[in-house]
Parts: sequence; C-alpha cells; structure tokens
Amino acid sequence: MEKRIVLVTGGCGFIGCNFVRLVRQRLPQWRVINLDKLTYAGNLQSLADLPEGDEYRFVLGDISDRALVARLFAEEAIDTVVHFAAESHVDRSIVGPDEFIATNIGGTFSLLQAAREQWAKAPTADGASRRFLHVSTDEVYGSLGETGLFSETTAYDPRSPYSASKAASDHLVSAYFHTYGLPTLVTNCSNNYGPYQFPEKLIPLVFNNALHGRELPVYGDGKNVRDWLYVTDHCEALLAVLERGEPGRRYNIGGNNEMTNIEVVSLLCDILDDRVGPLSEGSHRRSLITYVRDRQGHDRRYAIDATRIRDEIGWQPSVVRFADGLAATVDWYLTHRDWLEAVIDGSYQDYYREMYG
Repeated sequence: MEKRIVLVTGGCGFIGCNFVRLVRQRLPQWRVINLDKLTYAGNLQSLADLPEGDEYRFVLGDISDRALVARLFAEEAIDTVVHFAAESHVDRSIVGPDEFIATNIGGTFSLLQAAREQWAKAPTADGASRRFLHVSTDEVYGSLGETGLFSETTAYDPRSPYSASKAASDHLVSAYFHTYGLPTLVTNCSNNYGPYQFPEKLIPLVFNNALHGRELPVYGDGKNVRDWLYVTDHCEALLAVLERGEPGRRYNIGGNNEMTNIEVVSLLCDILDDRVGPLSEGSHRRSLITYVRDRQGHDRRYAIDATRIRDEIGWQPSVVRFADGLAATVDWYLTHRDWLEAVIDGSYQDYYREMYG
C-alpha cells in the first residue's frame, strides 16, 4: 500500500491499539498520529513499547476539540483517518448517555469538518489518495430473531443510547460523502475479542473473575447471541478496506462465529480449568456462573453477513474456530497479568500522570 499519514483516533483503546500495532508491523512506511483523550478505557501502556519518531506520534487530546484536530491536519498533512474513538459500553450508556452523545456524534462531526476543510485547501486530482474510515458497530441494526443476518442494506434500528449515537455518526459520515464528496468509508463490525480489551467487557471480565474464583454474572437466560470476531482479523479487514474499499460504501465485518453468552462463558471456564487447573477442592469454574437480571433493552441476537467484504475486497477471517481464538486470548491474559491487574487497580493511570501531569 502507498505511504500514508494516518490519524488514528482512540488508538490507545482496545481495537485502536491493536490496529496501531498491526500498522507498525506491516506498514513501516506509514506515519501514524495517535489522538486519544485517555479516558478510563484508553491505556497508554498498551503502546508503551512503541517509540515516538518519524513513524509514530502520540497526541493527548479530545476529538471534539476542533482547534486541535484542525491543527493536526495542517501540521501533519494527514491524508487518512481511521476513526475508532468512541464511548462504547452499553451499560454505561444506559446509566449516563451524555458522554456518548458528545463523543460519538459531536466528535465525529469535528473530524469530518476538519477533513473537509483541510483537504479542500489542497485538493488532489481525484481524491484517490485520501480516505476517512469510520469504524462502527453491528448494534446500529438493532436485534435479530432466531434467523437472518445483518447486511449493509439492513435498516437501522438502534436500541440503546450507545447504538443510537453510533447510528447517528454513521449517517453523518455518509452525508459528508454524498453532500461534500468526502472519500468516506464505514465499517460495521461484530463483537471483538482478543488482547488488550478493557475488563468491563464480557470476555476479560469473566476471565478475571473466573481466575480468582469469583461469581460470573450472566444476563437473563444467557442465550443472547453474538457473532465473535478476533481483533487482529478486524484490523486486517480495516487495512483491506482502506486499500480496496470504494468510497461511499459500507462494509460489514464479522467472524462467522455465532455464540450464546452462556456458551462463551462456559467455554472460557473450561479453558481456564485446563490451563491453570480447577478451583480448590476440585470444583470447576462453571459452578461460578450466576444468572442476573437482564439488561434494559438487551438485543437478543446479532449476526453479520460479510458477503460484500469477501466478494468485493477479498477479506475473510483467519481465526475460523472461536474456541481457538478464545484459547489464544486466555493465554495472552495469563501471560500479561500485570497489564490486567494494573487496569483493575487503576495504577495504569499513574503512567499518564507521570508522562503528562
């Protein structure tokens, strides 16, 4: 792929840091500017081993700060945006939706305006070298019944403040393509899992509780279905969309691995029992599973039809079996317990204070 100067927003978050790492490994000719506000889920230590220099720069800041974003576009001559930055935890959006509206909608608007204004000042012959990739979620489509798949033509039907804010930002991105000709792309992915995920999400939460013999809360009857996508596969798909995607198009990215929540939790328990042994007195970790009251507006099933990205771009997930990806994830957390413990006890934020005051 051609050399790019890429603004990655939210590059210290779960998917963002995996994307930054993949770019540094695979495309050393790219310059990456990582703009992150370092809210609770942004962990600078996830990229602490990447030196800053000609290929990589970290900027502490808010995507809603329009002056900062405009300055970065001008200083760095940014030609590519990969926009991860978002408030993303559904439970938090139910308790306090304000930040979700401000960041997911207002922040996306700020980036779109900066790209539009800066790229208009130095237009290219056909705009082919510039891309604005907006990374979104399958939750914008709402809830499926027992059959059917989300395709790129599925009507939006968000059910939580989180998914509604992401749906609004998707529409903004699409509008900037149709109205202003901005070379935008939108991807809607299924549930990601893998290294560096903040432990409020299902898999790292269950891993940590199960490792220490604590209760494993499962919403409702545990039969809500999600399609699981290994995070590195997702990042590979994003690179493929940047290289071969058609501006103005939307691409669904899925792992082809539908699992109920209770299946995920049970399998994780079995993997941990195998890796570190059962709990004291020989009891297995499945005994820790506890059903709790279902979440408000809890979507029953998500499932992705990834035909378009396969046929048009040639991408398919490399992690075919969810059990293999989950085992690799468990192994990563077992060998990076210091990373996980620093997040849980909050000491990971000491590094921010040391670096930035």
